[in-house]
Amino acid sequence: MQQKIEANSTAKTDALASLGVVAAVEAIRKGEVSSESYASALLQRARDHADLNSFVTIDEAAVLEAARKADKTVASGTIAPLRGVPVAIKDSYLTEGLRSTIGLSILDSFVPEHDADAVQAIKDGGGIIFGKNNLVEMSFGLTGHNEAYGQAKNPHNTNHVSGGSSGGGGVSVAARLVPAALGGDTIGSIRVPASLCGVVGFKPTTGRWPRSGVAPISHTLDTTGVFARNVEDCILIDRVVTRDETPDSRTHSGLKGVTLACAPRQFLERVAPEVDARFKETIRQLRDAGANVVEVDLGEDFSGRALTATWNIFFREAKAAVEKFIRQNNVPATFDAILDSLKPGLKNVWTQFVLPTGQGYISDEVYRHAVWVERAEIKRRYAEAFSSTGAEALILPTTPSVAPMIGQEDKIMLGGQETSQLVLANNTIPASAAGLPGISLPIGASDKGLPIGLELDGPFGRDRALLYVARRVEAVVGTLPAPI
Repeated sequence: MQQKIEANSTAKTDALASLGVVAAVEAIRKGEVSSESYASALLQRARDHADLNSFVTIDEAAVLEAARKADKTVASGTIAPLRGVPVAIKDSYLTEGLRSTIGLSILDSFVPEHDADAVQAIKDGGGIIFGKNNLVEMSFGLTGHNEAYGQAKNPHNTNHVSGGSSGGGGVSVAARLVPAALGGDTIGSIRVPASLCGVVGFKPTTGRWPRSGVAPISHTLDTTGVFARNVEDCILIDRVVTRDETPDSRTHSGLKGVTLACAPRQFLERVAPEVDARFKETIRQLRDAGANVVEVDLGEDFSGRALTATWNIFFREAKAAVEKFIRQNNVPATFDAILDSLKPGLKNVWTQFVLPTGQGYISDEVYRHAVWVERAEIKRRYAEAFSSTGAEALILPTTPSVAPMIGQEDKIMLGGQETSQLVLANNTIPASAAGLPGISLPIGASDKGLPIGLELDGPFGRDRALLYVARRVEAVVGTLPAPI
């Protein structure tokens, strides 16, 4: 009898936790589910799967108290777009009254006095702050490893990485610990974990979402964004964070008449065979569903230019960006103290490329060329590709491989060659360089059950149009089931 009761309780918890953002909002509004019961189910899942290391901080009492308040406002008839729905927050965002470590042990006790603008928007929309997701220190890394708070583990196979730097967000959404999580994306830090963990990850046009109160890397490249279970949930979060409630005027029709572009020379030449096969099968599915998929060529030098320019901007802007963030937000640490606290490998990278005294420091001339010449050329080529084909999105494999094993992050085999974790961002970097909106959708899994992602990049500033196209693509390719 006891086992049966426990089984029923677990099944109920899992059923509640399976609700995405839109589904949960509707269920709470209709009184079918209380915010408190929903939050309790998510908290139970988080406790049960604490070994995934997807969170640095969860204040359970605060979450339940906020849920009870939400239930009272629902009972009074008050309407809000996210009323009573918990959302996780990358620990690079400042959260009032809830510690914000930025992944650093020296900030283990730092409790900000105000919220990042995006966090405030979630609260204003009726959302509940569930907790702070694990991340790579200072958001510098693509695997999800953190020296102080542990490796965020892929819920599809815990021997594999989550992706980074927003690894905890991808893990927590995939594992049904939360329905959505805010992350940050400078060169792929949302899209890479979304791909490796099998969830949807949306990077808006650079500057479209608020960035104030989020620990930065590069003012040119940084973007806040979101992980969710499906595109519809991303659309709702996008409306809340941008405070733009423009109604959806698009019909939810199929892909007939939709043109999508792909650039095989730029995005398929260095991908794993299983990713290549899955991507080509997805193209077949999309064509069968009525989409017009056309090939474009962005230029033989496109990928090299995008990678070089982006890394030059990334490293050159980091020190000034971090120092400004420290000053403006009363962060109880100096830049030098942060540098000294970094894990050895990352400290070495900062010493070489971020410090003006480093051997790899980017000169003024090289930096200006990257920003004003190379970046402009990358933007121009994207714009030309969209205008010449009439494509609503460019499609590509989000990551060139599935999630590598923990401990093997710098031994990724592509084209018979061993390469480092940096290759995980090769396909996401160009859209970051151009500031384009991008979204990663799961399109299946490898023979070993590891997710494979499809990225859709849209024209600059056409975020809603991209989201609506992604929703139609998702209807064809589907979503992945809960891994645990």
